[in-house]
Amino acid sequence: MDIQRYTNAHVEILGQIDALRTLIGAGIAEQSGAIASLLVNIASGIKFHLAAEDRVLYPAFAASQDPGAMALGRRYQDEMQGLSADFAELVLKWRVGPRIAADPEGFRAHANAVFKALFERLTREERELYPMAERL
Repeated sequence: MDIQRYTNAHVEILGQIDALRTLIGAGIAEQSGAIASLLVNIASGIKFHLAAEDRVLYPAFAASQDPGAMALGRRYQDEMQGLSADFAELVLKWRVGPRIAADPEGFRAHANAVFKALFERLTREERELYPMAERL
């Protein structure tokens, strides 16, 4: 399986997260509008990426004759549900600039927790899931 589209999506998502870090570093309250806008854009990219994984990647794992690959795909798909819900909650709560400006430290703490988990997930996909997918 060609996984280039998935790794390209990771590069894009990580680039957007870096841009978000830059905005946060420039001042959360001062950059709250731009932060909210970028957060919504990141969410859009992640939704598209997840849809592609659900439509193509995970079904390939499920159809594999390798029980280890099948289990790995199922585990990753199941784990993503929790992270996806956490990310959706983050976006729902902080998608509006004035809300971010009113509680910059609340935003920072929430965003740090969710983006740390997202970064760890993307790293594990690159290290474990995608190499297995290339062998399917």
